[in-house]
Amino acid sequence: MSKSKVLFMMTGSIACYKACHVVSRLVQNNCDVQVVASPSALKFVGNATLEGLTGKPVISDMYAMGNVMDHIHLMRWADVILVAPATANFINKAAQGVGDDLLQTLFLAHDFKKPFLVAPAMNTSMYLHPVTQKSLTALKEMGVQILDTASGILACGEEGWGKLLEPDLILKMTLEALHKPAQDTAAASVAPKSSALSKVKILITAGGTQEPIDTVRVISNLSSGRTGIALAEYMTQMGFDVTLLQAHASPRSEHVTRRDLFVSFATLDEKMKHYLSTEDFTHVIHAAAVSDYSVDHIEVDGQSFRPFEVKKVSSDADKMNIVLKRNYKIVDRLKDYSKNKDLKVIAFKLTSHATPEQRAHAVEKLFANSHADFVVHNDLSEIDIVNRTHKFTLFNHEGFVACENLDQLTSELIRVVLPKDSL
Repeated sequence: MSKSKVLFMMTGSIACYKACHVVSRLVQNNCDVQVVASPSALKFVGNATLEGLTGKPVISDMYAMGNVMDHIHLMRWADVILVAPATANFINKAAQGVGDDLLQTLFLAHDFKKPFLVAPAMNTSMYLHPVTQKSLTALKEMGVQILDTASGILACGEEGWGKLLEPDLILKMTLEALHKPAQDTAAASVAPKSSALSKVKILITAGGTQEPIDTVRVISNLSSGRTGIALAEYMTQMGFDVTLLQAHASPRSEHVTRRDLFVSFATLDEKMKHYLSTEDFTHVIHAAAVSDYSVDHIEVDGQSFRPFEVKKVSSDADKMNIVLKRNYKIVDRLKDYSKNKDLKVIAFKLTSHATPEQRAHAVEKLFANSHADFVVHNDLSEIDIVNRTHKFTLFNHEGFVACENLDQLTSELIRVVLPKDSL
């Protein structure tokens, strides 16, 4: 069986060390890998390392290749081209067709008859800069497959999008691209064209409700809202029309231009009803953690009060009884609230240390009661805030997709919300 030929282009980033893992895994998967590295990339990882991984000398100078036409031959040789990590400099130059170095010249020699993958890695501000986003869009429209970036702590110490994807994910996408027809290269990216984006309008909820006891005390949950906020930020960056309805205690997003706040079950319900009944949303991603109960009244020293009837219950009271009332499930009413009767609902379900049978039952019950089109399940036992691990499973009525992290879930949800003909 002949080996698949991978042209691995590497640009200057601290993420080059992760790219070495991808090179190694490709070789282990019976790929013939040729590394082309920019001079700045070789400041982060040495020639000897890359040559040791591939068994081939690293190419870094077009005029030292022996034949100035070899860049053409190299592109013809490869079955797939991968740029990882791809810096903002590489991406913006490529979008403009600036062929002033070996890697850019190789890109200009690409005939788009084979997969060309780009895995960005940079600071969040650079990644979100309008110039970079415009360049990424331009490359996608040419047929380049732009891989997602991960969210987390960056090398600069800041937190946000722009991290290079984990090596196993890059490997998986590269191997998948090798087995897809050439004409599907552009479609392999989850990034849509502008015509597809205009058909999608998404309402996303995030964070936990707070149910008032008095004017200063509340009953709440531990939801941070980070999952819903991250989904809203990424989908906004891709060009979707996103409205984020987030808990007032959750972190503020600087990247979602249209957002609103809720506090309690009642305010969330009121605002969701307003948005859905007045605007043509195509999708709701309901990631908010909604209280199952609200405070009906409190009893202190033989007296009964409704929430807000007393500014602050005295801390001198020996005992306070809080009587709760059950809330209805907002998710069950979303399609009734909606002006658009074809609204697609993506519901979330959290369980705690549940067995597989209990998880399946919880998801089935949510499907039955809410008429949701998709359910995202996660279990508390698979969430580790310290180590930043969070597993999800995305269900529809036919099956499910396991997602190892938020980045995989985001990619799957983007495929869900896009019109079928845009993928």
